[in-house]
Amino acid sequence: MFKSLKEKLSAFKRKLDEKFRKEEEVVKAVETPKKEVKSEDRTAEDVKKVESVRKVEGKEEKPKKVGLKEKIVALVKDREVVIDEKSVEEILEDLEIILLESDVALEVVEEISKQLKERLIGRRRKIGEKLSDIVINELKLIILDILDRNRFDFDEFVESRLKEKRPLNIVFVGVNGTGKTTTIAKVAKRLMDFGYSVVLAAGDTFRAGAIEQLEEHGKRLGVKVIKHKQGADPCAVIYDALKHAESKGIDVVLADTAGRMHTKKNLIDQLAKIKRVTKPDLTIFVDESIAGNDAVERARMFNEAVGIDGTILTKIDADPKGGTAISISYVTGKPVLFLGTGQGYDDLVKFDSKWLVERIFGGI
Repeated sequence: MFKSLKEKLSAFKRKLDEKFRKEEEVVKAVETPKKEVKSEDRTAEDVKKVESVRKVEGKEEKPKKVGLKEKIVALVKDREVVIDEKSVEEILEDLEIILLESDVALEVVEEISKQLKERLIGRRRKIGEKLSDIVINELKLIILDILDRNRFDFDEFVESRLKEKRPLNIVFVGVNGTGKTTTIAKVAKRLMDFGYSVVLAAGDTFRAGAIEQLEEHGKRLGVKVIKHKQGADPCAVIYDALKHAESKGIDVVLADTAGRMHTKKNLIDQLAKIKRVTKPDLTIFVDESIAGNDAVERARMFNEAVGIDGTILTKIDADPKGGTAISISYVTGKPVLFLGTGQGYDDLVKFDSKWLVERIFGGI
């Protein structure tokens, strides 16, 4: 999981250590006691430098404007090195390339760079403290902040909403081939494990085999599937599933939908009609983590066209980059709810930003 990104970040950290090793050597050289210089041997330039340092010592620190005077004071007086703008720009130049190559969306890379600049320029580090450790730690905190901006607890939502109404209608959208139908089965299993009753609605009446695929999952889980014939109106299928659930006292309807039609407009029109007619409590977008920026752009399109409430990313265990998971919530403004980690019905992990960040940065 995220092997490629981890390797690039590790190489980036080593490069930083090597790049700023020479700076440490200069610092140590400055600290080494030197023979006292007699006043008559001092040049006018030496005198000016000393006077400048004395003047700066009594002034208030301005971390965002790093000049030579502040660097000298920090070094001589406090045994610290001030991180200047030039150093940060060099760091970001390499880091931005790594993030873009790892499928982190451009606007997310820009946000990370902006926050890193704010956190690093003018910051002081103790002599001997590795700049790479500071940068990696701040990067972790920034990514955590980005991931936590749209937090949403699916389990709490279901529990609280069922106190108000029954059944809940949860509609799943996304393109074909991304694991949407299998994800519906995984969510059904999770809900059943929590003690809820579930019925499935075979709302993808366009794709050949879609109804049979959902029926197979239903048999394995012991869950009823409401279906019509292929080509039928999906709104009617989901409506019938809701009526069935209402009459039987079933808690949740999980509805599949088409992921491909003759044109994108037809698909969007159909999904908009489903939302208008069946009034889902949640609309969940499903895509695969390994699709990278394609998944992020599809999420953006579905959110703008029909509106989504959250995302489930599949195949996270096979994703070497991690950029999709980092980006998709920021781009859509909607939370990631779950991550698919395998083919089994129990291979569905509730999204946890700390869990994700630990798997990206663990061991670096």
